[in-house]
Amino acid sequence: MASFNRVVLVGNLTRDPELRYIPSGSAVSEIGLAVNDRVKKGDQWVDETTFVDVTLWGRTAEVANEYLSKGSSVLIEGRLKLDSWEKDGQKRSKLRVIAEKMQMLGGREGGGGGGGGAARGGNRVASGARSSQQPADDYGSYDDGGPSGGGFPDDEIPF
Repeated sequence: MASFNRVVLVGNLTRDPELRYIPSGSAVSEIGLAVNDRVKKGDQWVDETTFVDVTLWGRTAEVANEYLSKGSSVLIEGRLKLDSWEKDGQKRSKLRVIAEKMQMLGGREGGGGGGGGAARGGNRVASGARSSQQPADDYGSYDDGGPSGGGFPDDEIPF
């Protein structure tokens, strides 16, 4: 039986991205994402917040570190990964999202935590752990070279 591991989340960063480089030179960034959902409890609608840890790789991690800050609104598409470890004789585990695509939401609001737009307006998209293999174009789009066949040529930017 086939399986499918795909996650799409829209939320706000709970902290500034934490960028670091692993020994191979690849960038990795950890972000916390707060995702809200409205549920009805009795007669009242209540906001429920879920906190999700997200890992970004390659150029996507660098873009997040450069343009995002606490409170920024972002769309993340990726897959779930279960991390397991042992601490003080107890087995522990945590479910996290490995981001494959990231899109900053909201406009440019004088910098800070108001969300980040692309340098030329619009929303910036970054994708893939392997995105560092392909240079970013001037419009802020990044592609992981996956089955979609790559990014758009400069004369076919869809906006």
